[in-house]
Amino acid sequence: MSMPEWPFRAAEAVANGELTPRELRRLYSGVYPGVWVPRGVELSARQRAKAAWLWSRRQGVLAGLSASATLGAKWVKAGLPAELVHRNLRAPAGITVYNDHLPITEIGVVAGMRATTPARTAFDLGRRLPLVEGVQRIDALLNATGNKVADVEAVMAAHPGVRGLRQLRETLALVDDGAESPYESLTRVLLVQAGFPPPETQIEVRDEFGVVFARLDFGWREFGVGVDFDGAHHWTDSRQRTWDVERYARLPELGWMDIRVTAGMLHNTPRVVIERVGAALIARGCPRRGEPAYSSAAAARREGNGNVDDGRSAPTSPGYE
Repeated sequence: MSMPEWPFRAAEAVANGELTPRELRRLYSGVYPGVWVPRGVELSARQRAKAAWLWSRRQGVLAGLSASATLGAKWVKAGLPAELVHRNLRAPAGITVYNDHLPITEIGVVAGMRATTPARTAFDLGRRLPLVEGVQRIDALLNATGNKVADVEAVMAAHPGVRGLRQLRETLALVDDGAESPYESLTRVLLVQAGFPPPETQIEVRDEFGVVFARLDFGWREFGVGVDFDGAHHWTDSRQRTWDVERYARLPELGWMDIRVTAGMLHNTPRVVIERVGAALIARGCPRRGEPAYSSAAAARREGNGNVDDGRSAPTSPGYE
């Protein structure tokens, strides 16, 4: 017996002779009404999106994080609810349904399923999510699809009265499609909120012969200050560690102060990140504008408006892989 491709609609699989009712009950379990998967499997975000689309009898349009994951964005956790635009608002647990009006120009087809376009998906994410998570999610989506903030702004122009536009504008002001992880996005947002100018992402550093020697996650070229996020491979890969030693020895010789940041620092001591990078920028002549992100007044405003995350729990709380 060959297993049907899953997730699948049980009634169709039985009617097509792919499974008997007994095989279905013995080997598979329902994830949504009418939609089944092998027992014991954990659905990825893309598989859950497909399961939700099948629940809608192929009539729904993937939206939000489901569209984002299907379009290729990383970091969408497997257990998050699927999201659809669909006329049936009585969705089962594990599916969030929106009753949005979607112009045909904002709908595409991905892997045989209808989904909101990258620009429309970013438009929805940015107006519905808190500021920091919205930046992280849109960064990842634009990085995966090659779309730009201008594409999202074009969707905004077509929906002048929709709810959440103010939130979306604030989010887009911090978006950068060069970010390659939620932690990079979070670090960048913390520093901008602390009063430093927006950095440039993915900076190529050339040696004295004009050859690209290193690429910084982000930084300020005019001040010679860079920031790199150290993922797990920097500690578990011996060749990577050897290269890191050489890299960080050479960067000062090429005029760069490079600050290394880890996930633990972002979770536990975000102030240290701000102070360390800020000290390097100020030492190189960068003016600091506005109020520090962690002053008591700024903290009170964050608690009052609910729009700004202080970074202590992000990005684990939104559910990143």
